[in-house]
Amino acid sequence: MSSGDGARRRCHPLFACFVGDYPEQLLAAGVKSMECPKCDVPTDELESNTAQCDIRDLHAVLDALALIDEGDLAFVQACRAAGIKPVVHPFWEDLPYTNIFQAITPDVLHQLYQGLVKHLLGWLAQACGAAEIDARCRRLPPNHHIRLFMKGITSLSRLSGTEHSQICRFLLGIIIDIRLPGNLASSRLLKAVRGLLDFLYLAQYPCHSSETLLLLDEAHALFHDNKEIFVDLGIRNNFNLPKLHAIRHYASMIRTFGTTDNYNTEYTERLHIDLAKDAYRATNHKHEFTQMTRWLERKEKIIRHEQYIKWRLDRDRAPYQPRPPDLRLDRTLKMTKHPSAKAVSVPTLISDYGATYFREALARYIAEQQNPNEVFTRQRLENVAAGIHLPFHSIPVYHKIKWLSTDARGHGDPLVTVDSIHAKPQRAALQTDDVVPARFDTALINDGTGSSVGIKGFRIGQVRVIFSIPAMATQLLFPPANQPPKHLAYVEWFTPFPATPDPRHSMYKVSRFIRSGERVASIIPVSNIARSVHLIPKFGAIVPRHWTSNNVLEECDTFFVNCYIDRHSFVTLR
Repeated sequence: MSSGDGARRRCHPLFACFVGDYPEQLLAAGVKSMECPKCDVPTDELESNTAQCDIRDLHAVLDALALIDEGDLAFVQACRAAGIKPVVHPFWEDLPYTNIFQAITPDVLHQLYQGLVKHLLGWLAQACGAAEIDARCRRLPPNHHIRLFMKGITSLSRLSGTEHSQICRFLLGIIIDIRLPGNLASSRLLKAVRGLLDFLYLAQYPCHSSETLLLLDEAHALFHDNKEIFVDLGIRNNFNLPKLHAIRHYASMIRTFGTTDNYNTEYTERLHIDLAKDAYRATNHKHEFTQMTRWLERKEKIIRHEQYIKWRLDRDRAPYQPRPPDLRLDRTLKMTKHPSAKAVSVPTLISDYGATYFREALARYIAEQQNPNEVFTRQRLENVAAGIHLPFHSIPVYHKIKWLSTDARGHGDPLVTVDSIHAKPQRAALQTDDVVPARFDTALINDGTGSSVGIKGFRIGQVRVIFSIPAMATQLLFPPANQPPKHLAYVEWFTPFPATPDPRHSMYKVSRFIRSGERVASIIPVSNIARSVHLIPKFGAIVPRHWTSNNVLEECDTFFVNCYIDRHSFVTLR
C-alpha cells in the first residue's frame, strides 16, 4: 500500500469488524433467522436482559466446518450442534486472528432507528390512539431542530432513518398525560419510552467513559423494568426481538471497538446515493452501466484534482493537530450585517411583535447600565426607570439569530447553520394571498453564571424582539465607559427550572412567569442567549382542538422542556 510519504509498504490487514444490517449479519455468521448472530442465547429468551449470553464458540464452529469432507450427514449434524447453518467454507474460515462472532458490530441505523423505534411507534399508536398522537404532532411549536409533521406520524410508511430520528426528538413529550385504555397509569409507559430514547442517544455519544456506559446499561434496564405495560395493554405477548436483544451487546462492543460512529451503516447507506442514484441520473438511461462507470471515474478525478489544489494552497498553514471528539458545544453566533426592518416604531413593536412592555423594559435596562455599581430594589429600579426618556421613536429590528458550526479540527469544512431563533411578526406571503403566521421562538438564556453543561445559571425566555439602539441615542443614554452591545433582545420570561425534573420522563416543567397578572419581560444582550430551546405543551388527556402550532405558545400555560432535540440538550437539560 502507498502511504502519505509516497513509499510502498507490505501490509497485513486483519479482519476486525463486520458492519452490516441484521440479514447481512446472519449471512456472514451462518446463523438462522430470529437468532442472535453474536451469542448463543436461546430464541425464546431474546427478551430477557438477565439470561446468560456468551459469544458463540469459534473453535467449535471451525471444528464443525472442518468436517465437510466427512460426508453430508456428519457435516450437517456437526453444524447444527455448533449452532450454525451448514455453510461451505465461509470467507472468514481461514482468516488469521478472526472471530466473526466477535467482529459483528452494533448497527444504530437498522437496529435502533429502523428497528426498535419503528416497533415503538406502532406500539404507541395502539396504546394512545393514532388520532390523538397525530393531533399532538400538529400542535407542536416550531423550532430549528424540530420537523413538524402536519399530517401526523402514524399514517407514514417507508420511513427513513432520518425521519425516525426526527420523530424521536419529540416522541416522549407528546405522550405525557395522554389517556391510556382502561385508565392505566402512564408512568410505566413513559419510563419504557424514556429508557429506549435514552439508550438511543447515549449509544451515539462521540466519546465514552465508564460513567456513560453505566448510564447506557441503566437506560437499557429502565426499559426492561417497565416493558410489561405493553403486555398489560394487549399490544405484545413477548419481546423476543433480535434487534431488542442486540442492544445488550452495545456496552461491551463499545469497550472493544470504540464508539458506534466507527461502524455505523448510515455512512455506507449514503453511498447508495453518491455511487448509484446520482450516477444513474447522469446517464440517458440506456446502457447505463458503462456511462455510470465513466461518470464516477471522471468525478473521482475532479475530486482528486481539487484536493491537490487545496493541498498546494494550504502548504504554508500550520500542521493539522488531531484532537479527539468531545461533547462541547462549539459554534459561533452570527447576526446579519443589516437589520431585517430598518425602522420599526414602538407602537408596532407592541401590536405586531407582542412586546407589550418594551418601553418599560428598555428604561429599566438603561437605568441599570447608567448605574452599574448600584444594587436596585424592584421599587427603586421602577422609580429610576420612570424618569428616563427614550430619544427615538423607531429602532432597527432583526428577525433571526443564527449559530454557525466551527471548523475546530481545521479540515476546511464549510460552515453550516446548526441552530437559529426566529422573532418575526405575521406578514403577507410573497406569491399568494395567504398570511405567513408570526413566530417567536423560545431560548435558553444565561444570566451570567451558567456553565457549558447543566441548567444552573440558565432560564428560559421567549424572544419577542431583536434590535439595536440607534447610535445617536446610545451616546445620550449611556456613559462612555459602559456602552451597550450592538444587539439586544426583548424576552418574556418563564418560571425558573425546578430543583429536579419529573422522575417519569426526566423533563423539567415550566410556565409563564406572571407578576400582578402580567407577563414579566426584560432586555438582555443577544450574547446571553445560549441556544434555542423547544417547549412541549402540557396537552392533558385530550389536546384542545383550538390549539395550533402557531398559537400554542400563547394558548398553553404550562410546558415541558424538551431534552431530546439534539445531543447538547440531552446532556444539559435533564
